Amino acid sequence: MRIGFIGLGRMGQAIAGRLAGSEHDLIVYNRTRSKAAELEQRGVKVADSIAEASAGRDVVFTMLTDDKALREVAAGGLLESLPKGAIHVPMGTHSVTALDALAKEHADAGQILVAAPVLGRPDAAAAGQLGIVAAGPADAIAKLEPVFALFGRRTFNAGANPAGAAAVKLANNMVLGCAIEAMAEGFALTRKFGVAPPVFYDVLTDGLFAAPAYKVYGNIIANEKYDQVGFTVRLGLKDANLALAAGEAAGVPLPSCNVFRDRLLGAIAHGEGDLDWSVMARDQARASGLE
Repeated sequence: MRIGFIGLGRMGQAIAGRLAGSEHDLIVYNRTRSKAAELEQRGVKVADSIAEASAGRDVVFTMLTDDKALREVAAGGLLESLPKGAIHVPMGTHSVTALDALAKEHADAGQILVAAPVLGRPDAAAAGQLGIVAAGPADAIAKLEPVFALFGRRTFNAGANPAGAAAVKLANNMVLGCAIEAMAEGFALTRKFGVAPPVFYDVLTDGLFAAPAYKVYGNIIANEKYDQVGFTVRLGLKDANLALAAGEAAGVPLPSCNVFRDRLLGAIAHGEGDLDWSVMARDQARASGLE
């Protein structure tokens, strides 16, 4: 398959690295070309423009930060250059409204949109262990399955509407944000009574909460490893705002989402916007008189 890949941040580089080791014809593009240097050294073709990365491709994957970046890439050469019948697969976390609008534009151009946001951190991508939430035409998703298998452990089919994939990703991130906030409150409470954070971490992960979310983020909180960034505060805030917007559009109240969103805002106010989003636990500690 002829694959284009646009967007080489931490996650994009990890996914493109998996594709580079396959039999597919891969070309990549990033606005800052230096981010493609490692892939180029491995023999991957690097495009000089969005149009070059899209022309003649069977599928183009995009891994972009936000709706604005997605809009700029779509209007900056992807829509114009992607062949009729080809598939665009946005894998970043985007709003339901952005995907609805883009799906219509692709349909008008005779192209196909399959939204496929991913679940997991960059290290999971590098190990081929991402979860992939795909939504779009069933035949297009089936065509993409062998490619998804190169960097994912499982594909979750969210139906024919691309916006459904965004809803699943946003809901998943909201639940994770709520879990981190709940852990932050638990760590703060136990610390106030003189309990060392590793003790509470062991209690959590040895019992009912022996799940990856609690093990990974509980360990970060217990050891305050907030500079080991997998997902930044700013990105977490973006996703919280997108979830709230989706809830408003659908008439679904999301009160818990507002709680951890406020913690993220507190972290940004203290200059911690580029740390891992679990640093919201530090903001909870400050509110508890512990910092």
